[in-house]
Amino acid sequence: MTEFISHSPDDTHRLAADLLERLPPRAVIALYGDLGSGKTCFVQGLAMAMGITEPVTSPTFTLVNEYMGTMPLTHIDLYRLSQPDEALAMGIEELLESDGITAIEWAERAEGLFPAHTLHLRFRTPPDGNSRIITIEEGVS
Repeated sequence: MTEFISHSPDDTHRLAADLLERLPPRAVIALYGDLGSGKTCFVQGLAMAMGITEPVTSPTFTLVNEYMGTMPLTHIDLYRLSQPDEALAMGIEELLESDGITAIEWAERAEGLFPAHTLHLRFRTPPDGNSRIITIEEGVS
């Protein structure tokens, strides 16, 4: 487990770019944290590092956005779901097997459905409200 303190969106983008360099093919990244804690900012950093130039926003209402850069990026947002069965019904298993990188916001809503090699990132906002604490756990399901 590794902990990273981000003091700005640029710090979060740099963390995403650094992690991207060591991710295996077909990586799955599960993102946890409250609203505004930095999950989408992290995915935006991944997209930039992958050469994606179109705007990356959280797919809260569409549930899934797909982007093409140096490799595919599948961005999933499970905020509107209440249980893992709903994630199965939307086809999450197939999405997790897609080529490229899959990043899942509100991952706790599909707990237990991710592959063993999933990278788990937990975002917390400390009392100062300006920084973010990002905890990285590898291979924990």
